[in-house]
Amino acid sequence: MQNKTVPLVKLWPTLRDFSLIALGALVQAMALRIFFIPANLASGGVSGIAQLIYHYTTWPVGLMVFLGNLPLFLLGWRFLGGRGFALRTGFAIVIYSFLTDALLWLPFFPRDGLTHDMVLNSLYGAVVAGIGYSLVYHGRGTSGGTDILARILNHYRGISMTQSYMLTDTIVILAAGFVFGWDKALYAVITLYVSGLVVDAAMEGGGTVRTALIITVAPQQVAAKILTALERGVTCLEGTGAYTGQERPILYTVVTRAEVQLLKDIVHEADPAAFMVIGAAHEAMGEGFQTFKK
Repeated sequence: MQNKTVPLVKLWPTLRDFSLIALGALVQAMALRIFFIPANLASGGVSGIAQLIYHYTTWPVGLMVFLGNLPLFLLGWRFLGGRGFALRTGFAIVIYSFLTDALLWLPFFPRDGLTHDMVLNSLYGAVVAGIGYSLVYHGRGTSGGTDILARILNHYRGISMTQSYMLTDTIVILAAGFVFGWDKALYAVITLYVSGLVVDAAMEGGGTVRTALIITVAPQQVAAKILTALERGVTCLEGTGAYTGQERPILYTVVTRAEVQLLKDIVHEADPAAFMVIGAAHEAMGEGFQTFKK
C-alpha cells in the first residue's frame, strides 16, 4: 500500500501561517484589552463598534466582535482570495474573538490597563495592534471586519480599498466621538494612523534600500567601480535619448542608504556630467540583501 502520510516539510508552511495568525490575534487582543478598552479608544472596524456597544451593555467584547464579523465573513467569502485565505481569515476572527474575552480569565491580567495617560494608550496601543496585524498578514490572513467590508465595497461599488478603510473607520470614529467624547475620538485617529505606519514598517521592512539609474558616457568605468568598491551588482539597460535619438546605456543598481554617498562619489569621479536618479525601495531580496521567504 502506498504511504499517504503528508511529509512535515509540506505541512510546515501551513503550520507556520496558522501559528503566526494565532500569535497576531493574541497581540491584537492584548492591545484591545490593555490599551483601547480601558482608555475608551475606539480602534476602528468591528472591534470599535463592539467597544461602543460594550459602553452601554455588559455583553462580552470578544463575543460581539465574533458576531459582528460573522455576517461579513459569510458575505465576503467569495472575495477572500480562495478557500485557504478564507480559512485563515476565519481562524483569525475566531482566535481574536476568543482571546479578547479569555485574557480576563487570567488572575494577573491588568483589567484597568497599564496607564491612564491617553497619549501612552493611543501610541502604545497602536504599536502593539500594528504588530498584531502584521503577524496576521505575514500568516497570509486578515483580521476580518474592515478588511472584508473594504473588499465588498471595492467589488460592488468600485470604491478603492484605501477609501473603503477611511470610510468605515471614519464612521466608527465619528460614533465614538458622540459616545466617548471628541478628545478621545481624536486620539483614536492618531491610533489608526500610527498602527498603519507600524504595519507598513513590519510588512515592508525597516531596511529601506536605494535604487539608482545612471546615465553616463563612462558606463564600463562606473560599473566596474560599483562592482569592486561597493560589491553591488549592476545591470546594463539599453536606452535611447528622445531629443538626440542616440543610444546610450543605462546602469541600474541597488545599494543601502549608507552606500549612497559613496555611489555618488564613484559616478562623479568617472563622469561629472552624468545623470543619476536615486529612489527608495522598501525591500531588496536576493544576493547581497535579504533572502527570499515564503
